[in-house]
Amino acid sequence: MTSARAFWISRAETSELRTETLAPLKAGHVRVKTLFSGISRGTEALVFKGLVPPGEHERMRGPNMGGCFSFPVKYGYAAVGRVEEGSADLAGKPVFCLHPHQDHFVVPEAAVRPIPENVPVERAILAANMETALNILWDAEVLPGDRVAVFGAGVVGALVAFLAARIPGTETILIDPNPARSALAASLDLSFARPEQVNGPFDVLINASATGEALSLAIEQAGQEARVVEASWFGEARASLSLGGAFHVRRLSLISSQVGNLPARQRARWDYSRRMDKALSLLSDPRLDALVSGETLFEDLPGAYGRILMDPATLCHRIRY
Repeated sequence: MTSARAFWISRAETSELRTETLAPLKAGHVRVKTLFSGISRGTEALVFKGLVPPGEHERMRGPNMGGCFSFPVKYGYAAVGRVEEGSADLAGKPVFCLHPHQDHFVVPEAAVRPIPENVPVERAILAANMETALNILWDAEVLPGDRVAVFGAGVVGALVAFLAARIPGTETILIDPNPARSALAASLDLSFARPEQVNGPFDVLINASATGEALSLAIEQAGQEARVVEASWFGEARASLSLGGAFHVRRLSLISSQVGNLPARQRARWDYSRRMDKALSLLSDPRLDALVSGETLFEDLPGAYGRILMDPATLCHRIRY
């Protein structure tokens, strides 16, 4: 195997499959045949439209990404495959890798993580999103008994609410303006509300909607000295907030959560491999299949990619190889 087909965004809102040469298999590396990959709609839409701010180009580079955000770029970070060569321990086993959409790839063995036997490979495409949700929960410091509001019923928001609801005694509500998301919440055994139905105060409020309106509502609904966590990536968009009134008087904490770094309280004991292994193990619940909203063949991806990203019903879209 000396070549592979990879999905590239050649310019804003234009994509194609390209054939490229695989790197030689060196000691300590593995060759993986991709089985599935997942489209992370929010981030990939910003990349597809060319909306990654120039000042963030280097910081936002993904593992194994090709090209650059000013195009052409090979992007994506949710690949599930089977190790075909390079490791006696992993040979023939399913693994997860933070890799763009590509049918074969060669990476250091340390870049792949084995998928637990009780996690179907089709569901394992959610691993990167689950890793992000886990990091958000660490930053949010949700405690037993807390009232928790999660704004944005996309994949990350739903996973954050799913994890928070499993902490004993918490009252967790998933909030989204789209009433159709109530069915998703029900499938995950979560309470649901539209923004106009939200009734605080809350102890912890997490915005995963990438909208300033939701962040403003979170501030309004926060209790005294509550924690407001901004988990979205806005790209070039700006949010207008009122930082008088509730924010100032209630002594609120506004916290940024970003998966590229481990929270300070975890760094002494956790590394990225341990965090990813934990994220994969958290995908054993079959209810999480509700977060996969469709499937497309890899060969058909260039023609379908824009529609997938622009469809508001898209959650995690699975690519089959």
